[in-house]
Amino acid sequence: MKSPDSTPSEVAPFVSTRGALSRRHFLRGAGIALSLPLLESMLPVFAGPSAAEVTRSPDGAPRRVFAICNNLGLVPDQFFPAATGRDYPLSPYLETLRDHRDQFTVFSGVSHPDVDGGHPADNCFLTAAPHPGRGGFRNTISLDQFIAERVGHLTRFPSLNLGVNVEQGSRSLSWTSSGVLIPCEEKASDVFRQLFMQGSPVEMQNQVRKLELGQSILDAVGDQAKSLQRQVGSQDRSRLDQYFTSVRELEHRMQMSREWESRPKPKVKAPVPLDPTSPREYMEKVRLMYDLARLAFETDSTRSIALLLDSVNSPVIDLEGTKITDGYHNLSHHGKTEAKLSQLHAIDQWHMRLLGNLFGELAAVREDGVPLLDRTMILYGSNLGNANTHVTTNLPTIFAGGGFRHGQHLGFNTERNYPLPNLFVSMLQRMGLEVDQFASSTGTMRGLEWA
Repeated sequence: MKSPDSTPSEVAPFVSTRGALSRRHFLRGAGIALSLPLLESMLPVFAGPSAAEVTRSPDGAPRRVFAICNNLGLVPDQFFPAATGRDYPLSPYLETLRDHRDQFTVFSGVSHPDVDGGHPADNCFLTAAPHPGRGGFRNTISLDQFIAERVGHLTRFPSLNLGVNVEQGSRSLSWTSSGVLIPCEEKASDVFRQLFMQGSPVEMQNQVRKLELGQSILDAVGDQAKSLQRQVGSQDRSRLDQYFTSVRELEHRMQMSREWESRPKPKVKAPVPLDPTSPREYMEKVRLMYDLARLAFETDSTRSIALLLDSVNSPVIDLEGTKITDGYHNLSHHGKTEAKLSQLHAIDQWHMRLLGNLFGELAAVREDGVPLLDRTMILYGSNLGNANTHVTTNLPTIFAGGGFRHGQHLGFNTERNYPLPNLFVSMLQRMGLEVDQFASSTGTMRGLEWA
């Protein structure tokens, strides 16, 4: 084997002696650097397929996704039904959702293949990226951001990433296509103001200036981009073409954002929410985030929302009707202790109650005469199948609304789990996106039909 400082004449046949293009090569415009994509001239090929953009679902109706992850899950024997099919008996937890039985499907025996590591798996709830607990792990794009990239320009906000008691900087459901964490918004009042409160004329103009600056930077690097394309091979030229096409798409989205800045924000009757002052007010925080999601969908302000309920990072919480004596995380490691299980059951039932309220409120809103729930896909689940043992298989999963034929328990093998990303593919197709794969999916969700 030749040493790293071998001269070109010493290099083995068929190995290019052309100097590698530095990964630090930048296009520069307006004094600001625009980083290049990873090219064959720099490192081995890195590319992925892109989905075709379709902006409407097959029936022409706007559809939305609300993905919720409680990272401590639910007590399994209280959640999973004892039988499958459409006539399944409701479990104790699902009994709380009885009024909405025909509006949701419950799954058992599903998980993300190779997503292990216990608590770190919450970061992969919407990405299904494997082995999050290993050193050198890098996440992939999350479902909500995949949607935002394709239909986000249709609404004022491409997506919303919300959280309750989140350990900021360490946890999030939302990740970019380059695997970068998107921080959660936790203050309900701030989210409300962004959604519904118009800024002053000066504030609006300042925002427009920022958007114009971003667009001018993209324009300024055009000549340098053409020069660079002449320096690289055919495969890199193709990759650069794709890259600059995506840059132009970003430019288009910025132009759309500029147009949104000049449009009045929707008016709602709801007041600015009062933010809870303590993480102990966990359930009130959850309720407020559900209310915000409903209002955002009702006003078509966005079509993609992710909500992380960071129960791991929550203290002893206040719970109406039950005295909670220990931190949420510690309760989840109950070791079958009756006192802890009793408190955990009460917490889980409150989660089901709030979820049922969300279903009911979305069903009560009409859009073109159709219940908003029928156009809103709600995914509620966890990265843990059993928080007591940290397993990441047999994930408790509820899927509601969105134009599917519900009212069933789809049970798969609890030992050799069925891929949960198959549900993601079904969701994306229902939104009108021409995709047949997401992460580790093997197809669409078996047994789940459109209504």
